[in-house]
Amino acid sequence: MLHPITFSIPKEKMCEGHIVKTKILSSLIPGDTATYIYNTEEEYYNEYKKSYFAITKRSGGWDCMRHYEILANGCIPYFINIEECPKMSLYLLPKDLFIQSNMLYDNKFKNKNITDITEDETNEYNILQNHLLEYTKKFLTTDKMAEYILKKTNNENVSKILYLSGDSSPDYLRCATLHGFKTLFGNNCHDSPKIPHIYKSDSINYANLYGKGFTYTNLLEQTDHNDDLENTMHEDIKNKYYDIVIYGSYHRGLPYYDLICGIYNPGEIILLCGEDINCCNPYNHYDFLRKGHHVFVREL
Repeated sequence: MLHPITFSIPKEKMCEGHIVKTKILSSLIPGDTATYIYNTEEEYYNEYKKSYFAITKRSGGWDCMRHYEILANGCIPYFINIEECPKMSLYLLPKDLFIQSNMLYDNKFKNKNITDITEDETNEYNILQNHLLEYTKKFLTTDKMAEYILKKTNNENVSKILYLSGDSSPDYLRCATLHGFKTLFGNNCHDSPKIPHIYKSDSINYANLYGKGFTYTNLLEQTDHNDDLENTMHEDIKNKYYDIVIYGSYHRGLPYYDLICGIYNPGEIILLCGEDINCCNPYNHYDFLRKGHHVFVREL
């Protein structure tokens, strides 16, 4: 009942149509803050769209939202040291294709001017780029990640989900996965407390949030949250109004946990961990596995 999981990206962020490339390698270099010059999501995405390749690498953990942003914008990742990635980390990403991408860059694109790229090299690039785009659409969008969780836990026929958080501050895994469930279920997936920054609002300065709010904020309509359900939370849990309960980050808190454990079967309680390092003390995932819960961990 221990499962690997990764970040994901909203499907509305996926690029469509032909992309004109104007540079071999993106100027955005991970770790070099002098290259973090983009103030809007559009500017940031366009940097990847116009680049054949973009450097990415392990950050706090192997998983990083940058990988998905590169892929979604029709750019190919040049993933430093991808061969060293543990088997269960980045488990859902196409690591074999990343190795192929690195070889393509090293052997045919590195140290070249864009005018030197041949037709054969362009065709080889386009084939690999298309494979990566299609893979991303099939497996790495937020709705596909929600479907993955439901399939792994044998909950594909549920209709109502309670998605709980210990706090509402930004958390890539919690926020992206919640967006996936909201995409599938609308307000039949109830997030409590409401995660304000994933909804559209005139009162939030999204640029002040982690990562300037790129990719994971300002996505859902306010009508996708039923505020009235907050008033009946205890009674709804007691009456098992929801089919399953998901904790978006068990590391960051477990509201109503004792109450829920007295009502729900252990397998109907799902816990996610999106931390950079698997050190979720005082909550150790093996403790929850022994209780019979499904546990999804990003950095296994």
